[in-house]
Amino acid sequence: MWDFSTEPDFQAKLDWADRFVREEVEPLDLLFPGTTEPYDRESGVFREIVRPLQAQVREQGLWAAHLSPELGGMGMGQVGLALLNEILGRCMWAPMVFGTQAPDSGNAEILAHYGTEAQRREFLEPLLDGRTVSTYAMTEPTGGADPGGFTCRAVRDGDEWVIDGEKWFASNYPYAAFVIAMVVTDPDVPVHRGSSMLLIPRGTPGMELVRGTGLGGEPLGEGGHGYLRFTGCRVPAENLLGEPGRGFAIAQTRLGGGRLHHAMRSVAQCRRALEMMSERIVSRRTRGGPLSDQQAVRQQLADTWIQLEQFRLQVLHAAWQVDRANATGEREHARAARLHISAVKAATPKTLVDIAYRTVHLHGALGVSNELPLMRLWQSGPTLGIADGPTETHKDVVARLLLQEAEPAEDRFFGSYHVPTRLEAAREKYAAQLKKIEEKV
Repeated sequence: MWDFSTEPDFQAKLDWADRFVREEVEPLDLLFPGTTEPYDRESGVFREIVRPLQAQVREQGLWAAHLSPELGGMGMGQVGLALLNEILGRCMWAPMVFGTQAPDSGNAEILAHYGTEAQRREFLEPLLDGRTVSTYAMTEPTGGADPGGFTCRAVRDGDEWVIDGEKWFASNYPYAAFVIAMVVTDPDVPVHRGSSMLLIPRGTPGMELVRGTGLGGEPLGEGGHGYLRFTGCRVPAENLLGEPGRGFAIAQTRLGGGRLHHAMRSVAQCRRALEMMSERIVSRRTRGGPLSDQQAVRQQLADTWIQLEQFRLQVLHAAWQVDRANATGEREHARAARLHISAVKAATPKTLVDIAYRTVHLHGALGVSNELPLMRLWQSGPTLGIADGPTETHKDVVARLLLQEAEPAEDRFFGSYHVPTRLEAAREKYAAQLKKIEEKV
């Protein structure tokens, strides 16, 4: 049946999380605004502030909620996770405090599915406990959205893999205990069948940081997105995750969920912008009266609320599609989930940009200043239009999946909805009844 309610027990958990994030976690964004700071496990901030906050989350049973119960999570499913993430997305530190931060969440799933027992003990357990962070390295300077441009290779040499090449925008590398990298292991077949995943521990000889890259607005030369170079970098043969040539299939273990989680947290950012917009409208006066008296301003508020509600329901529906696919295992349901994930991914950046722009505009010069968080919010729109595959790629996925179900019309020129043709068919269908009607008239 159709139901938009939340179970009372879980709603109580959400209410606690909402209060906790607003009162305890959001202040960290102001005190420590650097984008890499949440990932530094050696900092005093982590020991003195983050660890105690994480302990409170554990007490509530909300730690690493994206994971299955056997890995220490709640196994709540994607709909429940969406409802939680639209709270956590309010601030930068919240995912770390709740143990759901990227790329660690996706890397944990890869290790859980494909790591050996020894690897899970050495790398997965401290990752799940929040004692370490990790890096996922896929994009290269020569290829991002087009994996056909990947050139970073690994060659088998006895009991080792030897890696040579470069990786770009490997997030959080400066603090990572290990890197999971996609590398070409068979250059003689298409890249989707010739790439594999390798686990590379921190400090492995031959893996170097060329430089750290930040986002726009961060100082040049600083940032948590690593430009990595591999030169004769050797790792044991057992560091291969999964089967050779299955790198892209393994990547989907993390990428599909990650795309959905970005959208969930974007709902929270947009909700925060809506709060700021509403507050501004009822607080500010212009031309001798409150800003709320201006019809154009009210129109912008209405457009924002409508757009956000549409997007939120789209995200929740996509999450439901994923839960259904996981529950049934049916191919048709998996296809529907893929369709909805790509559609949500394509809708996310525009929603963020639209809502952020209206909010910035209503705040005037204050909106574009560094005294409000709005410009960082706006920047997240274009960023998410690139992360985990550009918007155009996901629109193409949506179109291709839709076209798989489309059938050409019998009449290739006029089509199935041609009014004269359908009118003639309707007259034939009801010919007897129409004749009786005409006779009575």
